[in-house]
Amino acid sequence: MPDIPHRVEETRVDKPWGYELRWAMTDRYLGKVLHVNKGEALSLQYHERKDECQYVVKGCVDIELGGPDGVLNTHRMQAGDTLRIKPGTRHRITAVEDTDIFEVSTPEVEDVVRLADRYGRAPT
Repeated sequence: MPDIPHRVEETRVDKPWGYELRWAMTDRYLGKVLHVNKGEALSLQYHERKDECQYVVKGCVDIELGGPDGVLNTHRMQAGDTLRIKPGTRHRITAVEDTDIFEVSTPEVEDVVRLADRYGRAPT
């Protein structure tokens, strides 16, 4: 039996930094749009299993990337830029302007090890 079409807004997950639109969820992959409001930031985090690729569709972000040694390097990403974030890579996105990012990843949506968060969400 085929899946029934739905509007992506039905899969919106509000976040303190903006929102996610989860447009593809299967047992093999996850596709979503991250909308990050200007000046807001995701947690400093890493994933134990989740492997993700990001494509900046609109806007501009600074992304901090680093390994387990704690050293982070900041890179500016603009529309058209892509990035793969492998498991174990510490990362944090901060929006320089309102930004939309297409993210495709393995399906482990709960695999987030939060190290720091400006919104009071507890480290995991």
